[in-house]
Amino acid sequence: MQCMAGAMTATAGAAGIRAWLATRTFRWLTPKRLKAITVALVATALLASTVLVSGSGGTADATARPAEDGATAQSTAAPPTR
Repeated sequence: MQCMAGAMTATAGAAGIRAWLATRTFRWLTPKRLKAITVALVATALLASTVLVSGSGGTADATARPAEDGATAQSTAAPPTR
């Protein structure tokens, strides 16, 4: 769900930039270029939301990382329940 929300937010931001560009009267901004910019903005927004929002740093287990205070991660983890 968080990934979808991030993608929707990023795409909405791209749409806002596109709308802002469309309201300006730049000579170089032809309809064909605006369409290309729109595709590039949406693609960049979706790529950024995939990489940045979803936290694709891997699926490392929290107990596999050492604790910040120098203690082992296993000593700070909750004991297993039976």
